[in-house]
Amino acid sequence: MTPGLDLALLLGAAVLLVAIGAVRFSTRLGVPSLLVYLALGVAIGEAGLGIRFDDAELTRMLGFCALIVIIAEGGLTARWSTLRPVLGLAGALSTIGVLVSIVVVGLVVHLLLGLDWRLALLYGAVLSSTDAAAVFATLRRLRLPPRLVAALEAESGMNDAPVVILVVLLSRTGPVEHPWWFEVFLVGYELGVGAAVGLAAGLAGRFALRRAALPSSGLYPIAAVGFTVLAYAAGAVLHASGFLAVYVAGVLLGNARLPHRQAILGFADGLAWLAQIGLFVLLGLLATPERLHTALVPAVVTGLALLLLARPLSVLVSALPFRVGLREQLFLSWAGLRGAVPIVLATIPLSARVPGADRLFDAVFVLVVIFTVLQAGTLAPAARRLRVTAPAEPAEIRVETAPLERMRADLLQLEVPAGSRLAGVHVDELRLPVGASVTLVLRDGVGFVPGADTRLKTGDSMLIVATAGVRDEAERRLRAVSRRGRLARWFGEYGEDRDG
Repeated sequence: MTPGLDLALLLGAAVLLVAIGAVRFSTRLGVPSLLVYLALGVAIGEAGLGIRFDDAELTRMLGFCALIVIIAEGGLTARWSTLRPVLGLAGALSTIGVLVSIVVVGLVVHLLLGLDWRLALLYGAVLSSTDAAAVFATLRRLRLPPRLVAALEAESGMNDAPVVILVVLLSRTGPVEHPWWFEVFLVGYELGVGAAVGLAAGLAGRFALRRAALPSSGLYPIAAVGFTVLAYAAGAVLHASGFLAVYVAGVLLGNARLPHRQAILGFADGLAWLAQIGLFVLLGLLATPERLHTALVPAVVTGLALLLLARPLSVLVSALPFRVGLREQLFLSWAGLRGAVPIVLATIPLSARVPGADRLFDAVFVLVVIFTVLQAGTLAPAARRLRVTAPAEPAEIRVETAPLERMRADLLQLEVPAGSRLAGVHVDELRLPVGASVTLVLRDGVGFVPGADTRLKTGDSMLIVATAGVRDEAERRLRAVSRRGRLARWFGEYGEDRDG
């Protein structure tokens, strides 16, 4: 008999099932699920069920493990065709933008809260990373232009790497052993080698999984995720950025035509949800509720500095070399969501026993709760107000179907919203490329197979099967018709907005 283990399994299973049920509840209310998970952690902690947990080092280690899985899922599900055009912008946001954010937040915190420079810069460094889990979960529920979504997702997948390096450097408690230029070289080395390791792991995974004849289809998802974890470990052994290696490997694997690709993506998605739930609950468990009220003022001051000064300036500076409009810049500024990552990063100085690290952790915890509610709850209205929505954007549906796998095809869903010029267009006037076809139309709750002369109506929902080779062309064509109607071919076949 193992009563301790039995009780732990009972509590763990109960928390997991409640957390899964909370996803539907939080989606309906528009509240990010991460807040529910944090609340669960607090509820089973000292202030609730009385479980005492204060091991910051263990939390940091488990947090890093969870982030590996979350970032890997983000890379696996990122489409290279939408990621490639924004790599420069995402890279600038993840490097130059991070430095601008650290300096601005550090300056404000130093001046207004009277903290010493190292601790003030730690505030800026910990909060400079956007959270992959929060960004992926929130943005994929909104209909936004692929460019914006890709930029934000790529930034959240890439900026963990330089931020972790900077937080570790600022958390050192001993004497400085190297000149500043050496530290700059070290950051460059870790990022460069990390990207190279991720590239090597991704290419090796593509080669191996395409040629392996594994005895069970369930082994392919495990192997794919295993290659991303291998990328992190290899990068860490070489003293490079393991997080960047994970993301690069994930992108390469996710955009390869691997056997049982849909099963791989579904497995990674489920594993990422499990990592998110475990991570947020653990972070809530580590928090001390009776101490959090003292962190309210520092959290609000720091959060306002981040939201109103640091993030907009970092986006402005990073976007200068690229063609990013003012409305897009404003949305990029508002959509820089923080989540578990800053709280995990706050455990690094906490485990290193940096003076003031406990106050830093409390302030970051409170800040994440307050500003996640504020930002995530207003993203949809902000997108509409800034007119950066794309209601006619097709959304991929992940289904486990062998025929689609054999045909190397994807299943897309497209709705005809009010105001879209898709309304009134016949199916044959969509002029989809060969290899793409509207297979089902759902109208007023009734589904039917459309004919060439079927006229689309506002409120219709379409299922479109598109082979991998023509998917991008089909999406461009649908965007063009949504904007220009049946005469889209005369105004821009590929959906380019020529009105500026």
